[in-house]
Amino acid sequence: MTAPSSRPVADLWPAPVAHAPVSATVALPGSKSLTNRALVLAALSDGPSTVHRALRSRDTELMATALTTLGSSVDTTGDDWRVTPGPLTGGAVDCGLAGTVMRFVPPVAALADGAVAFDGDAHARTRPMGAVLTGLRDLGVRVDDDGRGTLPFTVRGTGALRGGRVVIDASASSQFVSALLLAGAAYDEGVDLRHDGEPVPSLPHIDMTVAALREHGVEVDDGDADRWHVPPQAVRATDVTVEPDLSNAAPFLMLALTSGGSVTVPGWPRATHQAGDALRDLLARMGADVDLHDDGLTVTGTGTIEGIDVDLHDVGELTPAVAALCALARSPSRLRGVAHIRGHETDRLSALAAELAGLGAVVDEHDDGLAIRPGTLRGGEFKTYADHRMAHAAVVVGSRVDGVLVENVATTAKTFPGFAEVWAGLF
Repeated sequence: MTAPSSRPVADLWPAPVAHAPVSATVALPGSKSLTNRALVLAALSDGPSTVHRALRSRDTELMATALTTLGSSVDTTGDDWRVTPGPLTGGAVDCGLAGTVMRFVPPVAALADGAVAFDGDAHARTRPMGAVLTGLRDLGVRVDDDGRGTLPFTVRGTGALRGGRVVIDASASSQFVSALLLAGAAYDEGVDLRHDGEPVPSLPHIDMTVAALREHGVEVDDGDADRWHVPPQAVRATDVTVEPDLSNAAPFLMLALTSGGSVTVPGWPRATHQAGDALRDLLARMGADVDLHDDGLTVTGTGTIEGIDVDLHDVGELTPAVAALCALARSPSRLRGVAHIRGHETDRLSALAAELAGLGAVVDEHDDGLAIRPGTLRGGEFKTYADHRMAHAAVVVGSRVDGVLVENVATTAKTFPGFAEVWAGLF
């Protein structure tokens, strides 16, 4: 587990407790995943385009800055971001702690006429990058990383890239596949990508990438398991509208269960590739009434929270919030299939086991998940490890348990600026 940096007491935020049923409507900001995919494709397109309802957060602003560094113009002054592609050039890219920046931008940088240096936050230097860098090398790119397979590294672009067939092991992250697919159409031979290894996690995110490519007129052959083929072709300039970030809905919808109230998220899509859509089934299995209607999604608590035994392999980003809700359930839970989230912003399994146990939960950490049994919970400090999803877990527990102090709640700005104010306003 990544050790957290020490923080002053003033950085401990008292999580509000729901002493009565909460009834609320919460409008979510746009999806980070969709915004950053749209920005990359807009920068590679054959003309200017607009990303409507773009999420304004640290991760998306880092992406906009990265693409601007490489030669595009990204106007972020309004709610709708205008992207004008330009000749790709070298420079220096700050990835922060954004997996989409550190993984999606290097395959674009391979097309730049010049060297592009990548680095990020201290935590980012522990996140796996090897599959993307190895894939780029196999496609003909020179990458200097001193053999680390992590940040910092330099991609030495020559203005074009041969592309072609490449085999990678994407079992650590679906972003490895998405990264090479997003830029593949701009390579001389496109990209014929194959995965060789344990099952790829978070497959809905690859489906999201394929859908985004097709929305921009890019042909993608994904008919065979573990193989994706993108022929060389133009990326059509296309205005896109970003859906609400459904994974960010997790703590808000869970508040309906922890408070015995009702929470509505407007604009919930009838069909989507976002992992957060799995909340509808998960929360229903944990005791909620769930209603998808024309105005959005409404979750109503029934007074009980049931434990769950579930494989979250495809929706691993939901694990922290689900684990927190399991700690409040009246029966045991087992969360499986999420070994890959050890390589996210922090080792999320070790972090969850430590923080939930620190509040009195009975947690057994397994190689691929957690077993959580009912326990008597108490207040205390909940560390977030610079991880926005850990902060979500903290506030879910804090909505039922007095005295939970969330360390660095501001880390939620990664995908939801102003989260703490919106959350507190519900109480």
